[in-house]
Amino acid sequence: MAFATANIPIDQLRNNTAIIAGASKIFGIPTVVTTVAEKSFSGPVFPEILELYPESTYVDRTTMNTWEDVNAYKAIVGKNKKKLVLGGLWTSVCIVGPVLSAIAEGYDVYVITDACGDVSKEAHDQAITRMVQAGAHPMTSLQYLLELQRDWARQATYKPVNDLVVKYAGGYGVGVQYARAMLKH
Repeated sequence: MAFATANIPIDQLRNNTAIIAGASKIFGIPTVVTTVAEKSFSGPVFPEILELYPESTYVDRTTMNTWEDVNAYKAIVGKNKKKLVLGGLWTSVCIVGPVLSAIAEGYDVYVITDACGDVSKEAHDQAITRMVQAGAHPMTSLQYLLELQRDWARQATYKPVNDLVVKYAGGYGVGVQYARAMLKH
């Protein structure tokens, strides 16, 4: 469904998605990747996600609301976490539905706003507004990654986080690359 995304350039959406997928791997965040009728309707998962989560690990569903798919629902609630972080396509359909459903069941839900895409800026913005009004917490992919890192003294994740930033975080990544080369840091 990415071909119809108009609120964010597709390369930025892919990079932001890679940041949150990479962050989940680096920090061991239990993750469920889902698709909607991947082979017959919506198309393939971004390669950036497949690098970290191979096809055999995600749930392909038919319903637009992940929460209504039995297998996806079981995979998510089976993680036994009350805090959920979501991103995906389209914000106004496949993100709003599970966010509102999860909030109704008492989950604390965060939406990675720059890792969501929609058919227009207005559709995306109104979906974010609706979710925030219902209690969701908006944040960006880089904010998510850096909140997980929290402290540059955390050596176990320092290099992987910076490698992820260099690869996918645009100008910030170029800055890290520059610092590494010029400051020998």
